[in-house]
Amino acid sequence: MTTTGFDLDMTLIDSRPGIKAVYQQLVSESGVAIDTDLVVSRLGPPVEWELAQWMPEQDASRWADRYRELYPTIALDLVEALPGAHEAVDAARRKGRTIVVTAKHGPNAVLHLARLGITVDDVFGRAWREGKAEVLMAQGASTYVGDHVHDMDAARLAGAFGVGVTTGPSSSDELVAAGAGVVLPSLDGFARWIDSSLR
Repeated sequence: MTTTGFDLDMTLIDSRPGIKAVYQQLVSESGVAIDTDLVVSRLGPPVEWELAQWMPEQDASRWADRYRELYPTIALDLVEALPGAHEAVDAARRKGRTIVVTAKHGPNAVLHLARLGITVDDVFGRAWREGKAEVLMAQGASTYVGDHVHDMDAARLAGAFGVGVTTGPSSSDELVAAGAGVVLPSLDGFARWIDSSLR
């Protein structure tokens, strides 16, 4: 049985409106100047990494915890599934197991999927690049779908086939250079690709 992994932010869901709203609340509470438009233009890395670009590193961890605390009440209703997300996951489920491997806090990822009616077999949160690769290897994933060059790094490190989508910050050329075996403009084409694939 095959296992297909999916990234979450900007792969399955357009989380930019929700994430921006949470960061705006952090600005209000912390008094730290954060360019929230820039933040949502480069989604992918963990919250701690992003916050460390705007405040002393020793403060970033505390405010990251606050971000995760605020997230369910502020972000959930502002986030929708990206085109083709439901069909992509359903097509992968017909082939075997589906998992979500994301840098997002796991419980918040689960809340998004439940609200949007996207059904997967398991969710692994707080994983980034090498951490994603470790999960993919442990789960025996043969394919990993993501929008970021580091998602393709993770697929390569795990020995999985990387499927890039250009719905996030990384271009087609960047995804290919990072190891993507195929790049799609959106998940709209994924069901057709996996149905015709021998993987």
